[in-house]
Amino acid sequence: MGVDLARAAEAGEPADNSIRAAALYQAHCAACHGGQRLGGMGPALLPQSLERLKPAEARQVITHGRAATQMPAFGEKLAAEDVQALAAWIYAPVSPAPTWGEAAIRASRTAAPNAKELPAKPAWKADPMNLFVVVEGGDHHVSLVDGDRFEVIHRFASRFALHGGPKFSPDGRFVYFGSRDGWITKYDLWNLQVVAEVRAGLNMRNVAVSGDGKWLMAANYLPHTLALFDAALNLVKTYAATTLDGQASSRVSAVYDAAPRKSFVVALKDIPELWEISYDPQAEPIFDGYVHDYRQGEAIAQPGTFGIRRTLLDEPLDDFFFDQSYAHALGATRPRTAAPGDAQAPTQAPPTAQVVNLDIRRKIAELPIAGMPHLGSGITFPFKGSTVLASPNLQGGAVDVIDMKTWRPLQRIATPGPGFFMRSHEATPYAWTDSMMSPGARDTLTLIDKRTLQVAAQIREPGRTLAHTEFTRDGRFALVSLWEMDGALIVYDAQTLKEVKRLPMSKPVGKYNVWNKITRSEGTSH
Repeated sequence: MGVDLARAAEAGEPADNSIRAAALYQAHCAACHGGQRLGGMGPALLPQSLERLKPAEARQVITHGRAATQMPAFGEKLAAEDVQALAAWIYAPVSPAPTWGEAAIRASRTAAPNAKELPAKPAWKADPMNLFVVVEGGDHHVSLVDGDRFEVIHRFASRFALHGGPKFSPDGRFVYFGSRDGWITKYDLWNLQVVAEVRAGLNMRNVAVSGDGKWLMAANYLPHTLALFDAALNLVKTYAATTLDGQASSRVSAVYDAAPRKSFVVALKDIPELWEISYDPQAEPIFDGYVHDYRQGEAIAQPGTFGIRRTLLDEPLDDFFFDQSYAHALGATRPRTAAPGDAQAPTQAPPTAQVVNLDIRRKIAELPIAGMPHLGSGITFPFKGSTVLASPNLQGGAVDVIDMKTWRPLQRIATPGPGFFMRSHEATPYAWTDSMMSPGARDTLTLIDKRTLQVAAQIREPGRTLAHTEFTRDGRFALVSLWEMDGALIVYDAQTLKEVKRLPMSKPVGKYNVWNKITRSEGTSH
């Protein structure tokens, strides 16, 4: 495989270090991580896959290994300078750039031979609709928790770096996990086993499952594609994430299911377009470009089912959120660098948020939210005869509340620091938000009264990170992540706010209640 020596030189790394690192990699790492760093028994080691792993942490992993995984320690085999060179090298791009096409996707698929014979009922005794799927990022496992007794039913190893939140089949039996390095795992929750896997790409953002449970779509950063599968993870087709003329391509930021519309909605990272791809067999045909009168068939139409309907935007959307009607996508842009040669423009334009009407296919409003709203974790709830959107903010210590009738701000609620997740439930008066992006307030959860839009209480775990709340099916209990390697799942009574139970876990990055997810509760992400 090639090594990007020019990139190494620009970073101040001597070329011979890169050559030595490449040899070290082939000797010690390739058997598990693949000759081109695309992954194998171990995860992919590409810059795009290592975004969340700091170089210092990579050196620690190489030196000391990973507990409860097959990653061994190399501290006694490699000198410190070799560890340094190897850790730096895995962050350099692979040259030539790796590819992953339809043939590779199909060849990667595996399936359990007994999948069709598995019983259509749970092998365990608990309410399958009040089950929690808990992703433990510390040692890459998943725990299944009974939401009535708060006990672990089962625990199993997962792919490396699950990302984007698991998605469920409409009956709650199957869960689909997506990993950073492109693997999709279909797991039978009732029979406690993996039934199929496929690799959709080399760096994947998330997956979405159609409302009817028949289709799954994966959004990739690398390559610039979307991949469509049937429920058994057989590839149906891929889509190149390009403009209509094919002149520009893009990473895919996110894909979500819009069940009432019978479609997937897709945001592109680098192209100002929002796509809608219908899985409705009766979908109307698509007319791209200028048409005098499409009703008279005066243009060549593309099939509406699994075709791309493009909404052209002023700016790309990084992530987005639906209103309860699914008529609108509410998206955030990220700070963008001014075009070269534009001396009048600021070095970096500020982020924005916008409302896109999916029926008329255009932006209808700009959301007046300062900072960097995390709309993907926004929630909606009724307030004084209207419906409001509440969004945490990745830069500012505040929650912004927007009236969804007028798209105007109602309230900016101060929090101890920037937060990432916000959650609630129809049966609780409080919205729970974290401040996990703040070094000084990551240990604090803020509870906002949805009736008054005022802070009602705070919950703290001094010096530790509290994040990602999720509720039981009935909303009576709130489960919170103690986001640490020696962390826990903490259960609170959602009315008294008293701790009920604590289950030790290894960095529980997220938990997902089956009922709340498949019924699209207004208090959780979709």
